[in-house]
Amino acid sequence: MSKPKRIYQIAKQINISHQEIVSFLKDKGLDVTNHMSPVDDDMYEIIMKNFATDLFQIEQDQKELDRKALEDQRREEEEERIRKADEEKQARDTEERQRRQAEEQRKLEIEDAKRKVEQNKVDAIEQVKRDKIEEESRKLAEAQATKERDDLDKIKAAKKAAKPTILRPGEVKGQKTQVSSADKIIAKKIERKIKHVVKAGTADKSKRGKRRRTFDQKEVDASIKKVMTSIDTGKKKRRRREGKQEESVEDLIYRVSEFVSVHDFADLIEIDVADIIGKCMEMGMMVTINQRIDKDTIELLAEEFEVQVKFEDDTATIQEEEIAHEEVDESELEARPPVVTIMGHVDHGKTSLLDHIRSANVIAGEAGGITQHIGAYSVKVEGDKTITFLDTPGHEAFTAMRARGAQVTDIVIIIVAADDSVMPQTIEAIDHAKAAGVPIIFAINKIDVTGADPEKVRRELSERDMLVESWGGKIPDVEISAKHGTNVEDLLETVLLEAEMLDLKAKPTGMARGIVVESRLDKGLGAVATVLVKRGKLKVGDAFVCGDFSGRVRALKNDQGDRIKFAEPSAPVEILGFSDVPKAGDNLVVMKNDKEAREVSTQRQLVRREQDFKRMRHLTLDEIARQISEGKTREVPLLIKGDVDGSIEALADSFMKLSTSEVAVRIIHRGIGMIKESDVLLAAASSAIVIGFNVTADSNARLLAKADDVEIRYYDVIYAAVDDVYNALEGLLEPDIQETEIGSAEVTDLFKIPKIGFIAGSMVTSGVVRRNAKVRLVREGEIIFSGELNALKRFKDEVKEVIEGNECGISLKDFNKIKVGDVIEFYTEEIIKRKLDTVSK
Repeated sequence: MSKPKRIYQIAKQINISHQEIVSFLKDKGLDVTNHMSPVDDDMYEIIMKNFATDLFQIEQDQKELDRKALEDQRREEEEERIRKADEEKQARDTEERQRRQAEEQRKLEIEDAKRKVEQNKVDAIEQVKRDKIEEESRKLAEAQATKERDDLDKIKAAKKAAKPTILRPGEVKGQKTQVSSADKIIAKKIERKIKHVVKAGTADKSKRGKRRRTFDQKEVDASIKKVMTSIDTGKKKRRRREGKQEESVEDLIYRVSEFVSVHDFADLIEIDVADIIGKCMEMGMMVTINQRIDKDTIELLAEEFEVQVKFEDDTATIQEEEIAHEEVDESELEARPPVVTIMGHVDHGKTSLLDHIRSANVIAGEAGGITQHIGAYSVKVEGDKTITFLDTPGHEAFTAMRARGAQVTDIVIIIVAADDSVMPQTIEAIDHAKAAGVPIIFAINKIDVTGADPEKVRRELSERDMLVESWGGKIPDVEISAKHGTNVEDLLETVLLEAEMLDLKAKPTGMARGIVVESRLDKGLGAVATVLVKRGKLKVGDAFVCGDFSGRVRALKNDQGDRIKFAEPSAPVEILGFSDVPKAGDNLVVMKNDKEAREVSTQRQLVRREQDFKRMRHLTLDEIARQISEGKTREVPLLIKGDVDGSIEALADSFMKLSTSEVAVRIIHRGIGMIKESDVLLAAASSAIVIGFNVTADSNARLLAKADDVEIRYYDVIYAAVDDVYNALEGLLEPDIQETEIGSAEVTDLFKIPKIGFIAGSMVTSGVVRRNAKVRLVREGEIIFSGELNALKRFKDEVKEVIEGNECGISLKDFNKIKVGDVIEFYTEEIIKRKLDTVSK
């Protein structure tokens, strides 16, 4: 900060007596003592305007010129950044087009290879058939030759036995009888035929053996394996060419655990999270950036993005699969209460309906009258029948919580206010229920309010292919008043009827399995979670694994806060005994003992740490160059602490939705519980803002935050937190600069002034030309110079402006190459603050 000027310094600057200035200021009633008195900006302006008007104007003009120059520099830098970003985008588009062409070519090669393999298989089968026919023919020929040889031997033996020995004239006894020439010819023919058949058979056998070796099934399989290996090798080579040359084949297999979040999975496989969410929507799944996805979904996404994943098996996961697929004897199944989720738009009466059913006031405990958690309640109806209700928030920020409620429910009640209409959250609730495949019951609330129009609600529902029973459809609808209890009994009767049609059953014995509906960190109790039991009996003392953490059930509480010894299927219970706070949506699986539970928990935490390590990326030279060319996105780093996991998840989703291509929210950490010193230290190292939702900071954290100048903001309603972050992001946007043309002048003559340069004698042809305006020199339609004026004169006097129709002298700053006929355009620039909703996402 510059030191204030004193009176004697100003007097010396404008060359007058300091006593004259002191007297002048005292006459004005200003507090000055002597010539050493300091002078603030207002007093300085008064002195300069009275004693040195021209000098003061020059100083003001110089300041304005400096400001304009800085604005020009910023605008040029922004234009250069935009140009480089466009070039980068064109390069990426070209690369993407080439990659697609190469992919299409590769697919054609794969199809061709498959066709060749199939053709080889067909040829091999045909050859085997031909070989079989030749084998049968050879056997038949051999049998025929053998038969003929046996017949010849029999003929010879018969002749020898039947004929007496007759000595012909001149023949000596004991000499062999000569065989006739005819018999010799017949015998030789038979022998040649036998040899030919045997030789042909041997040759065919040898030849057939060779052909079988050519089309042997093992060799066909080896050929297929070779083709597929070459394809996989090509994929790996392409990946290595894209920056993974040093990775081995093992490194291309990503190790994941089941129920990883969408954000973590995208970071792990290095795919943009928006692409993951888009692909899930194409497959009919509505997911958010923080929602966890199951094993089947991970495998489908890996196949879509052509990456290999390997699941880390653990005892709990195997046991979950065994429980899910175990064959249960029908005789062991018993009827269980239905789980009903109440959904709908904010302030349409969801919690009020549940209040009437439970005869309790739940809204009074909610900040701003808005439900910000998932409430799970068990209600007795019609004597001994029980219904488990889940109350979900209606605010748009709680999309993930509504989706989680739809995934664990049997029936969904969607409430629509009769005095309102089908709102965005109503439509979203319908989509979640459809995606979960559960039956829907529409409750048209507030029928007692003035202006209620249930028929309008039914019409709007029918426009979205939701035809209710009142209009001849199949979806039940009931008109109710949650405030006065009108027709609530009819609604419960409809719920029980739907449950009876679903025939809901579960095994009430054995090791239990449940799902976490909500979790929080209690000051006195530690980690606490609301769990909905899905099957089995959950008892006090059971060892379990839930997400990455293990524990033992130390206490069970029902929805009324009473301690119980066990919980059966469809019962919502609050569990004490977690080693750490689980995440909402985690599966709870009862294990055999504590040792097994701890082993599984340790293994899962090791896998989690390995995944976190793999997501860490170091900045490369290419990345630095890309950020420089595109202009680095401005960020607002946040650290979020809250009372329950669902609220933190909703806050994170809402903040991430505010990010655009120019400004973004970066969540460096989020957790459950009070804000501690470690949180403040992390925020200070990351220049982050700490957001506390329904939690406070301890005394040490507050002192450290004050010392390190870390901002901590506390909220109990999500609206205020989102609005503040929105305003912070909006403040980071670069402002728009709007030009307004005020006049122009044409150069008619040039004058050279010593020590000054060229003065352009000009005629103002339109508007007005001002001394402090920006100028452009245009010659034959082309801009030659953009900058500022050095001087604006009317005759010999320096003037501030000249109006249309008058002559003037113009001198440009740092530019003398002016010609007669040039046009000088004068314009002003206005800085306009930008709005965040006008920036493309």
